[in-house]
Amino acid sequence: MEKDKLTIEQEVIAALKTIFDPEIPVNIYDLGLIYRLEVTDDAEVRILMTLTAPNCPVADSLPDEVTDKVKEIEGVRDVEVNLTFDPAWSQDNLSEEARLELGLL
Repeated sequence: MEKDKLTIEQEVIAALKTIFDPEIPVNIYDLGLIYRLEVTDDAEVRILMTLTAPNCPVADSLPDEVTDKVKEIEGVRDVEVNLTFDPAWSQDNLSEEARLELGLL
């Protein structure tokens, strides 16, 4: 039985929460690096993400890590990850959980 879009989206979010920015001890989802997550009717996943800074040391590897993690999810047919710096990331993107973890609350 095929998974529905919501189940796939939840599994993608769970996978993204296992990927950490090497400079900040918070996962990329709670850091607010994921600007858009879309699961199509054909179980294709499209992610628009950013980095904390354009010169981030993982600028080349982090999008590939995201792609690889999401491809591992059963039922996902294809993954497209695009990187953007517009708008630029800021601390306003942090989830409440991330703010608490970083001592910003």
